[in-house]
Amino acid sequence: MKLTEHQIEDLFKFTRKHYVYFYDVQSELVDHLANDIEEIWIEHSKLSFEQARDKSFKKFGIFGFMDVVEEKQKQMNKRYRKILWRFFKEWFTLPKVISTLSIFFALFVVLQIQNSEYILLVSLLVLVIYDLIKQSKVKKKHKKAKQKKEKVFLLESMIGEARKGFSGFAFIHVFNSLNLVKVPFSTLEIHWLLLIAFSITMLIILFYVTAYLIPQKAEELLEETYPEYKIVNNL
Repeated sequence: MKLTEHQIEDLFKFTRKHYVYFYDVQSELVDHLANDIEEIWIEHSKLSFEQARDKSFKKFGIFGFMDVVEEKQKQMNKRYRKILWRFFKEWFTLPKVISTLSIFFALFVVLQIQNSEYILLVSLLVLVIYDLIKQSKVKKKHKKAKQKKEKVFLLESMIGEARKGFSGFAFIHVFNSLNLVKVPFSTLEIHWLLLIAFSITMLIILFYVTAYLIPQKAEELLEETYPEYKIVNNL
């Protein structure tokens, strides 16, 4: 006996009810449940759909779908790190390496200016305000998508969460570094200035890649990761 479209839809609702919110993970679980239910019906043909579904669900153990979700998140974390590394490496190849060197030398020059720490703090404050405005717009967009019950993929959510997480980390790290160094940067020896300029350059690139470049490429990355993404979004 094959499941009907209505029963398949019920399985999607069932996964959402059990805290599986990402469409790609839901699809995988629904496919597994559907196949298992059909096998259960071969042995126990008198069971109703609900009974067969619950029997199949019990096989996932006391934590239900949580172990599956956790495993999928681990897999997607690895994929996200590969994506991040791919875009980050591009900044050390032509022509982007020129921009990287320009940022590095500009910071090196600024650090030698008297009261350069205050210049960096003001620049950081401007960047924080700008980024908060950008994040607010993205948050509103995601809220509308959620209200419309649009299908959200795990990688899609991860891109948004990584953006927020790294933004906060980068700002706090730079702010604390500037605050902790009591000696004016302009009085430091050249090798320290080079190290500080290099560290800030790496943070700037990581921030840009995480907060802007990857989100801009999100559509392309999602289509590359999920063959069904374009079809689902066009429904």
